[in-house]
Amino acid sequence: MPDHDAAREGLPNGGGSALRNVCVYCGSSPGADPAFAKAAEELGRLLAEAGLGLVYGGGDVGLMGITARSVLRHGGHVTGIIPDFLRRRENMLDAAQETIIVPDMHTRKQLMFDRSDAFVALPGGVGTLEELVEQMTWSQLGRHTKPILLLDVNGFWRPLIDLLAHMRLNGFIRAGLELNYGVAEKVEDLIPMMEASYRRRGGQENAAFIEEHF
Repeated sequence: MPDHDAAREGLPNGGGSALRNVCVYCGSSPGADPAFAKAAEELGRLLAEAGLGLVYGGGDVGLMGITARSVLRHGGHVTGIIPDFLRRRENMLDAAQETIIVPDMHTRKQLMFDRSDAFVALPGGVGTLEELVEQMTWSQLGRHTKPILLLDVNGFWRPLIDLLAHMRLNGFIRAGLELNYGVAEKVEDLIPMMEASYRRRGGQENAAFIEEHF
């Protein structure tokens, strides 16, 4: 039986010496490939078994709902953060141990960041992409060193990875401003990669903002 005490204790600040809470960005749709839902289900189980709390968008639809319900089914802790105007549209998950209703998307994203020690992106749409790229940008600009991982289910993220390489090739991602992210092709590789990155990079917000990067 997993020990969830560390996950629960870590909820308020998303920092500390150990990886405790993982933010998962993913679609409010299950997607066209059944492998997406299977990966979400498996990720939820693995998070719960590792004693890692889930921080996510608070809905019970699509891959969001599949991931959260899997965490709960396997005895894990779920924190949902959802704007008031999305409570019906995304069918807010009432079963989560903690649900935070916020006034807008900006507050949602900030709280998801504050409550999390690492970020995982499953397949999703433009909302998932926007959340992922924002974390990449904050990391690039020295605002945090929290791990960022893509779960590349059946090559879903390959076009984005190719686009980032294209940006680098054309001089829009400069040396010294590299994007710090990892890519896992298998769900079971995510947590070991995340833990290794967290230990290596410290997992803490960087208070010293590097002004010359602007």
